Amino acid sequence: MVNVTLICVGKLKEKFYMDAAAEYQKRLSPFCRLNIIELPEEKLPPTPSQALIDAALAKEAAAIRSKLPPNSRTVALCIEGQLLSSEELSKRLQTWQVGPTNKLTFLIGGSFGLDATLKSQAHVRLSMSPMTFPHHLARVMLLEQIYRAFQIGAGSPYHK
Repeated sequence: MVNVTLICVGKLKEKFYMDAAAEYQKRLSPFCRLNIIELPEEKLPPTPSQALIDAALAKEAAAIRSKLPPNSRTVALCIEGQLLSSEELSKRLQTWQVGPTNKLTFLIGGSFGLDATLKSQAHVRLSMSPMTFPHHLARVMLLEQIYRAFQIGAGSPYHK
């Protein structure tokens, strides 16, 4: 069974996000061992300078790196990443499961995204859409897409 880790900057606070995430965690349990790690988002003033943003992203990146499972394939969620259909994600997930490791780690940044060096070090950069979403919603969307990918791989009618 594949080990899937989500490393997320920021905690879910709204009940509707927590409920949705919990539902997909439950649905994923037959397909993978899921571990969600929440890291604190660096505090910034309302209108931070780019230097402050970069420093915060670097600190968040260090915290993320400290939690990366060893020998895990990393997938950084970022707007400039590759766009995949649900079917393409399912095929990738199947390929990743039979690779040299059965560990897969998805990285979700905070309000300002992920540090550039962290994105460049990821095995894959994945975009959910060219649109911008709150990072809390991105977590729920990613969990749903991982679930959908497993369902497609299993030949389930869920995807239809």
